[in-house]
Amino acid sequence: MQFTPSSAPWQRYIALGDSFTEGLNDADPSRPGEFRGWADRLAGHLAAATEGDVEYANLAIRGRLLRQVVAEQVPVALAAAPDLVSIVAGGNDLMRPGADPDELAATLEAVVVRFREAGADVLLSTGVDTRTTPILRRARPKTAVFTAAIWSAAARTGAAVLDQWGAGWIQDARLWDADRIHLTAEGHRRMALAAATTLGVPTGDDDWRTPLPPAPRRALRAAVAEEAAWVRGYVGPWIGRRLRGTSSGDGRAPKRPVPLALPRP
Repeated sequence: MQFTPSSAPWQRYIALGDSFTEGLNDADPSRPGEFRGWADRLAGHLAAATEGDVEYANLAIRGRLLRQVVAEQVPVALAAAPDLVSIVAGGNDLMRPGADPDELAATLEAVVVRFREAGADVLLSTGVDTRTTPILRRARPKTAVFTAAIWSAAARTGAAVLDQWGAGWIQDARLWDADRIHLTAEGHRRMALAAATTLGVPTGDDDWRTPLPPAPRRALRAAVAEEAAWVRGYVGPWIGRRLRGTSSGDGRAPKRPVPLALPRP
């Protein structure tokens, strides 16, 4: 389905979601200790393609579930009257036992309807196909259902969809950080370009589809050691937080809570 914007060129973009949109692990060279990420980079592309000012806010916080995004971020975004929003959430829910992808999709579509009725264009995103990732691929069936529902919701509401599920380039492990959940800086750069292309925003850069050079073959011992380190360093702590009922985002505030004009390129 071809996305047809209703309010472009956009002047106020607000990003909602979890750690993916917050930008982990794309270090921001201009702000030590902070992250940039695909949404920040997309905002830059919007500013570069627009003659007037583009205001941008990023309300995303790591670890947030979809219901938290709806309760905490959606009212703030609606009050700011954006003409473009991106909503990427539900991935944390799908990793939990008992998650219902159909219920999540219905909740997400209701949010899209609210923004569309308020006059904003909406960018959604599918999940990533985790077929090659141990442990994470257990959530693949639910993620596939959620992904199909996102495409259907977009068709009904006129939203745009960033297709991560069908993106071949994103399957390269070198574009993912050591935790295998968050993109590297290069991954975020490519994702921002893919998002801009989805929205029809010219960037002058189409290399995001180009595969990286072939990777050298890893020795079996190194691969096994890497798997063990991943389980100890990331899977174990994640399970621990679930058992304690805590989140990596507890006590955190949005990094860009108010729409502010971006510097001209």
